[in-house]
Amino acid sequence: MDALTLLQTRQSDPRLISPGPTEEQLSIIQRAAIKVPDHGCIAPWRFIVVEGEARHKLGKIYHQAAIEELQDDRVIERAKELPLRAPMVIIAIADVKENPKVPRIEQVQSAGCAVLAMQQAAFAQGLGGIWRTGYFAQSPAVKHALGCKSEDEIVGYLYIGTPEVDIKKPIRHKPDTFFEKL
Repeated sequence: MDALTLLQTRQSDPRLISPGPTEEQLSIIQRAAIKVPDHGCIAPWRFIVVEGEARHKLGKIYHQAAIEELQDDRVIERAKELPLRAPMVIIAIADVKENPKVPRIEQVQSAGCAVLAMQQAAFAQGLGGIWRTGYFAQSPAVKHALGCKSEDEIVGYLYIGTPEVDIKKPIRHKPDTFFEKL
């Protein structure tokens, strides 16, 4: 897939099944993640690849966090199943570093760019993916369980697999709605 087609057709696929990425596909996804803008070359990211049985471990982390943080019954009930929605989940963490020239926001944005780059790399290889956030990206208990420092951010969970259905989503927005000239 050429770059312009990729940039204009990428979409999120919420219904993902096996197979997930092969080792070769995952290697390409990983290389895409670390080629994003990185002011000061400080590599403000960390990634955790979760697949196979490890998805159950992540579900237990979610479940325990939901109980500890007094979430409602629906959140607690669903917690263990959430990581099973795709054969692979890549947790993207902004590994924020003290740097006088690179503010925290730039480091978080760089990690966010890495998630998009990984999703695009997956899509370009015929895979599907969806970038999820929500409660478990903000949970202090989940951050602690994943070894995050207090200043770190979980910028997202990238679910990757084979799209269960091949549906091309319509264009939702028109560029002229968002761009203006000064």
